[in-house]
Amino acid sequence: MLIQCLRAISLRRFVETELLPGPGFNLITGDNGSGKTSLLEAQHLMAHARSFRGRVRDGLIRQGDPALQVYLQWRAGSGQSHRAGLRHAGGDWEAKLDGAAVAHQGELCKALAIITFEPGSHALIDGSSETRRRYLDWGLFHVEPSFLPLWRRHARALKQRNALLRQGRPDAQLDAWEHELAQAGEALNAHREDYMARLQPHFQRLIDEVLPAAGAAHLVLQPGWKQQELALADALLLSRERDLALGHTSVGPHRADLRLELSDLPGRDGLSRGQTKLAALALLLAQASQLAQQTGDWPVLQLDDLASELDRHHQCRLLASLATSGAQVFITGTEPPPGLDGMDVPMAMFHVEHGQVSPRGS
Repeated sequence: MLIQCLRAISLRRFVETELLPGPGFNLITGDNGSGKTSLLEAQHLMAHARSFRGRVRDGLIRQGDPALQVYLQWRAGSGQSHRAGLRHAGGDWEAKLDGAAVAHQGELCKALAIITFEPGSHALIDGSSETRRRYLDWGLFHVEPSFLPLWRRHARALKQRNALLRQGRPDAQLDAWEHELAQAGEALNAHREDYMARLQPHFQRLIDEVLPAAGAAHLVLQPGWKQQELALADALLLSRERDLALGHTSVGPHRADLRLELSDLPGRDGLSRGQTKLAALALLLAQASQLAQQTGDWPVLQLDDLASELDRHHQCRLLASLATSGAQVFITGTEPPPGLDGMDVPMAMFHVEHGQVSPRGS
């Protein structure tokens, strides 16, 4: 997919701004705090229903303004043009997609595929298990049509079981919701395992490119219960007494995690900061590559503050690889990253200053 126009109103320091990116590389420069990252945030918000820097109400809306407005126009891999608009007040939101009102932000997320590598991406390796579950489920959301209804079914059953646990009700109603939770949970776990298998070769290839010292790399799904010993229904039954005391469900896919096994490097807790960033980058690019293979359409890639995240050697390897993919890429920095030196690729250049985005000659 190719973003053709981004327009934002009341976005952090911007009163109103517009970006008309090109189809290849798009380099956005400016001083620290000028608003470069905010442009990527706005696009990420449309595609993920959240900012990668926290909640919308925590500074994404320009101070003193009631709401943020973002408009995107893009062309899908099929050649069809689309447009979407989002008004977000930090809690309440309204959106339209191709002129029709959007009931759930998931409709926007389904239409837009954007993957962002930014200074907080290391959390994909050393952060909470929730971050890694979100990563897996975003990928499934875009390649498996049956995933979202199943995810919602599981979430509803989990919510109902937790409510009954808090009420201390070990009755027939709890039995019924445990049955529903077990069925949905087993199916959800099967989807995740299948996705992991499809992701594995892409991840190994990317690890070989960006972190060859890691050796053989394996992605392992920890399902959230002792799956090799118990079916989920049995695990829920055995944990019931403990869960009644806790007031919530302690086993199941909502506690799943993704584990990285690297044959020539220690586990994630033993990786250096640089190695952690590169492993996270490999995961994100593997997801983009797998999505492109399955759908025939590369997602938009955003590389925020690239020069501070990767050294010149790794910048060169990454950018050379992306140049052959045909993906639309957004790169930000206080100045052009050294990795772009000498690269003969289509590139649109922009500069952010005094709340305005200006095109620059290449």
